[in-house]
Amino acid sequence: MRSDWSLRPRTSLFVPLAVALALAGGTGLSATAPTAEPDPHQVLARVDGKPITQGDFEKAASAELLQLEREYTQARRTLVEAKLKQMARDAMVATEAKAKGVNPEQLIADAAKIAPVTDAEVEKFYEEKKTQIPPNVTKEQVVPQIRQYLEQQRQTAARQSFYTALESRHKADYLLEPIRVPIEAAAYKAPAKGPESAPVTIVEFSDFQCPFCSRLAPVLAQVEQKYGDKVRVVFRQYPLASIHPNATKAAEAALCANDQGKFWEMHDAMFADQAGLAVEGLRAKATKVGLQADPFNACLDSGKHVEEVKQDLVAGSAAGVGGTPAMFVNGRFLAEEMTFETISKMIDDEYQRREKAGTKS
Repeated sequence: MRSDWSLRPRTSLFVPLAVALALAGGTGLSATAPTAEPDPHQVLARVDGKPITQGDFEKAASAELLQLEREYTQARRTLVEAKLKQMARDAMVATEAKAKGVNPEQLIADAAKIAPVTDAEVEKFYEEKKTQIPPNVTKEQVVPQIRQYLEQQRQTAARQSFYTALESRHKADYLLEPIRVPIEAAAYKAPAKGPESAPVTIVEFSDFQCPFCSRLAPVLAQVEQKYGDKVRVVFRQYPLASIHPNATKAAEAALCANDQGKFWEMHDAMFADQAGLAVEGLRAKATKVGLQADPFNACLDSGKHVEEVKQDLVAGSAAGVGGTPAMFVNGRFLAEEMTFETISKMIDDEYQRREKAGTKS
């Protein structure tokens, strides 16, 4: 699997089913669960008389089963959110239609009315896209399709504008709690910025050789600058050794620097020069950021922090991390591009949820 989140689907990273069912129960939404746990001793097959039990199967297929549970949980949540939004919109339309003395269907139909697509607009679109049209398709053949496409686009924009205006005039509170992934705490004191009492905690799983991780570092710096002590950022190691051969040793180097209170200085130095993450490059960076050479070298050579790196890998995998960077905001996996805007939007949403719940920040 590639480490680049932008190059692979992102919808398969979610909380295990049992946790999701508990969350669903807390919102008043029912969820169907198996009536009984499978018997781990049940024999499913025999090979030369030797049994293969349900327990054997679940152990061998644990990763695939967990993936299915995550996909089910997210598919169900997507359905619930979409249906709730539509139900809320239907209620708004009904209220608006009653006030205007028309039926809801007429109100929606009126909102979808658009100006006709002109020949000039079709021609402009054709000229812009004609290099993408197969050479065996004539202009006369494709023009009706272009006109239909532009009409559909215009109708979709008109409906969206209608609903946006509608939602601005009516109060709708969506109380469904987001899925939160339980992340196993580090057995060691993981590097962090911000107070433990901060209302929002961001847990980042990262790889020092991952180019997308290096691009996230200045984005998180912006977040820290904007929110100050209202946000805590926790850094967890997730080196993808199969594609980044220097990442594991770089993770150890970061924790060796942490022993001397200079994790973030080493963090910045490694992300600034990802081509120099071989051992000698790590030693040079340690000197550059002001670490004491002998303790750092002894730490790096002895593999002092190998177990901590492994613990972070296990914790990340258990939470569903499969690539880097991966980010959880108060346990909510950020599935969108990790821009300053998307991270800020989720943080602001967390603040609003706390305010509605009457929790002081």
